Amino acid sequence: MAPEELSTAAVRRLIEMAGADRVGDDAVEELGKILEDYAVKVGTEATGLARHAGRKTVKAQDIQLAVKRVSSPQGP
Repeated sequence: MAPEELSTAAVRRLIEMAGADRVGDDAVEELGKILEDYAVKVGTEATGLARHAGRKTVKAQDIQLAVKRVSSPQGP
C-alpha cells in the first residue's frame, strides 16, 4: 500500500472519540491500516458504480451504495 494517507493524530482522535482514555501507538497504526484498506475498497466500488451510470464523478449515492455492497456478507 502507498504511504499512509490518514494522519496518526486523526486516527488517535477517532479512537478517543469512541471512549478510550489511552491509546497505544500500535492501535493507532493498526486502525489506520484497516480504515485505509476499507476506504480504498469503498472508493473502488463507488468508482465502478459511477462509471456504470455513465459518470466520471463519484457522488455521495455511489459511496452509500458501495458501503452497503462492500459491507455485505457476500461482498462485491
